[in-house]
Amino acid sequence: MRIAVFGAGAIGGYLAVELARAGHEVAVVARGETLAAIRAHGLRLRIQGEERVVRPEVTDDPAAIGPVDYLILALKANAVPQIAPRLPPLLGPETAVVTAMNGLPFWYFHALEGPWRDRRIEAVEPEGTLWETIGPERCIGCVVYPACEVVERGVIQHVEGDRFSLGEPDGSRSKRVQRLSEALIEAGFKAPIRPRIRDEIWVKLWGNVALNPLSALTRATLAQICGEPATRAFARNVMLEVQAVADALGERMAVDVDARLNGAAEVGEHKTSMLQDLELGRPMEVDAVVSAVVELARVTQTETPYLDALDGMVRLLVKAQAERRS
Repeated sequence: MRIAVFGAGAIGGYLAVELARAGHEVAVVARGETLAAIRAHGLRLRIQGEERVVRPEVTDDPAAIGPVDYLILALKANAVPQIAPRLPPLLGPETAVVTAMNGLPFWYFHALEGPWRDRRIEAVEPEGTLWETIGPERCIGCVVYPACEVVERGVIQHVEGDRFSLGEPDGSRSKRVQRLSEALIEAGFKAPIRPRIRDEIWVKLWGNVALNPLSALTRATLAQICGEPATRAFARNVMLEVQAVADALGERMAVDVDARLNGAAEVGEHKTSMLQDLELGRPMEVDAVVSAVVELARVTQTETPYLDALDGMVRLLVKAQAERRS
């Protein structure tokens, strides 16, 4: 199976190493210092007390790879519209695109029965670039549970977790999603196929929309946020509002809010991806994770005062970060 992983960050690197070790033909699209490091030293994964090294095909030019069976988008959601014009060389007639990212995916309303069928989420793709370039019909949903960190260019530290839940937007158990699940299982991952992948997207997003911005604003780990009564209470109120938005869209949360918070606390002294981005001076993925939910709250006419406040605070942080960079 020929697989392209676009983005050699924490999750993309983890997937690329293990899929290559399982015998799949893996190509990685990277750039700059990360590209140079992988070419010089291979792509390295530190996990279970060992370092695993592979030397995949790596390039900054997708045209050098050509069409693949699966294209895994393992970038920050805010970066995907920017790279959309570079994707067509990777897309053959049967190429499936796996959206292994946090937040609401651009295809969320594709073929979804109800009043919002095929609606575009402006916070995710304000110009409709992804819908037109990739096409929602190519997409397989993917909910990412592992926690990993980039400790240096081309070097990934696995922290916790090995599950990537998969699902077709229409809920079918297609041959392409079954093949992908089998490939991931062969590589050592858990890869269940969900008939209602949007439900699981919301459960993952449930924590991210509250905890990621709070971690960036406070510089605290998941354990610290969930262990401090004031921040835990604020996060809980945000999450109850997010649940109300999901309910209005017809989605179902499989766990209750306190169980979800307890699960986040059990991850321990882990810095969220948003906090990691802040510390490294990289753009934070606020739009798909926070602002998209605010947008859907307005669409569904759901009141979200805590979420609105959090969105405003983290946007001020983004503005301050941009001013420091300039």
